Amino acid sequence: MTEKNKNLVARVVSALAALPVVLYLLWAGGWQTALLLSSAAAVCAGEYYAMTLRGLPPVAWVGMAGAAALPALPVFAPGRAFEFAFWIVVSMWFVAWNWHLLRAPDGEAPARSAHLVSGLIYGAAGMTATAALRTFPDGLYWAFVALVITWCNDTFAYFAGRLFGRHKLYPEVSPNKTWEGFAGGMAGNVVGMFILRAWFPALSAVDCVALGVAGGVVGPAGDLCESMLKRATGVKDSGKVLPGHGGLLDRVDALSFNAPLVYLYARWVHGIS
Repeated sequence: MTEKNKNLVARVVSALAALPVVLYLLWAGGWQTALLLSSAAAVCAGEYYAMTLRGLPPVAWVGMAGAAALPALPVFAPGRAFEFAFWIVVSMWFVAWNWHLLRAPDGEAPARSAHLVSGLIYGAAGMTATAALRTFPDGLYWAFVALVITWCNDTFAYFAGRLFGRHKLYPEVSPNKTWEGFAGGMAGNVVGMFILRAWFPALSAVDCVALGVAGGVVGPAGDLCESMLKRATGVKDSGKVLPGHGGLLDRVDALSFNAPLVYLYARWVHGIS
């Protein structure tokens, strides 16, 4: 078995092992969903810090705690979630800059301070949007919309790229991605959305196409942004949490962009509040 096929097997096995737990905690809602998404946000923030700061200094744990707090807000403080989220981010900004001020700052202090704030947001944005979707009427289905346009895009793009990939999408950032994979991922999104519509009739055919196409653009953008981050920091994977997948941030990079997209779509197009 080639190394590429071994990696594929590891990806499938680890995904199948984690999937039932993820689906159960999303289905359960409430504190169970908050626990899932808060834990994921903290891990993702930690992986971001490990890449950009070359480790986890004490102040990075403050950022990880802030990242963990954000997805819990829509569940436990729905009326004031945006207010509390604002102050969590501002508090991290204050802590990050003063941490470096008190530690005999050097030329890297501004960049490291900025990374501490960015890591909190990067780790928590998609998880917080998913938590907010779960609190909507039909919230489980809206959360699945974000997951479908993430998972279908990733899966169809992977296999379309392996089978048909010839033309590089953005080789300076991600040399393995192709335009054929991009098109396959977008087509997979639309198919996945129409399948989901069988259980979620509130979605119209226009919704399926619009969200499938939009996710086919926004999701890969999230993937490429994380690839850009890894290239800038000189690492292959964001971590080693998931066998065959690398770090958790490697798996939710597209969701980090797709979940806010679905949240805004549900609010603005379907008028959900």
